[in-house]
Amino acid sequence: MGDFRLQKSILQKSIPALAFIVCLACAPKVARAEDCILDRCADKAAPQPSRPSAAPSGDFDFYVLALSWSPGFCEQSRSGSKQCEPGGNLGFVVHGLWPQYEHGFPSDCGGPATVSRIALERARGVYPDEGLARYEWRKHGTCTGLSPGDYFDAAARARNAVTIPDLFTKASADQTLSTQAIEQAFRDANPRLRPGMMGVGCRRDTLEDVRICFAKDLSSFRACPEVARGGCRVRAIRAPAPY
Repeated sequence: MGDFRLQKSILQKSIPALAFIVCLACAPKVARAEDCILDRCADKAAPQPSRPSAAPSGDFDFYVLALSWSPGFCEQSRSGSKQCEPGGNLGFVVHGLWPQYEHGFPSDCGGPATVSRIALERARGVYPDEGLARYEWRKHGTCTGLSPGDYFDAAARARNAVTIPDLFTKASADQTLSTQAIEQAFRDANPRLRPGMMGVGCRRDTLEDVRICFAKDLSSFRACPEVARGGCRVRAIRAPAPY
């Protein structure tokens, strides 16, 4: 009888301790600072890009040629660059040749931070000013696997493959156009360009650029659903005339 009472007493004292251990195992995990990968803990479940933003140089799927509509770009950005000098009468100019993934894009991939004078000579006439050429090399060119000179040559090659529609080369006054009308004008001027191979960029209701997708070897245009879907959603886009 004494042994039974002793066992009962030990069991009664053990139950709270066991319950405490069980509660620790079942309690929700408290977030620690190191558990928060992004800026906020609530963002932990946010979808991540399919590849890192700074990928090994040359690791990408296709190119986007961004052609800036100078009157709209300069009006919205108030840039002090040569592109925006009055009297330049500039229309579409090369803003950049961007390596892309099917989802997202790489940028700032390292490589030489400076560009030689010889390489910059190959950028002359491709970009509206030297400062933009330097910037585009650092941000996008370093991800292509090309040298600076070859990257600028590639940008020139892509630009020469695109015919700018008369709608823009002969523009003498402001125009109001739909996204569909702009894309159709480019397709009419470039028969190999198909729906889903370009996007139209705007800021507010003003045309800023068009983005045309190329195969990685620049031999042809190619479909780019993410770029096409990410275009301007404004119904009426204002295209200011060159000045």
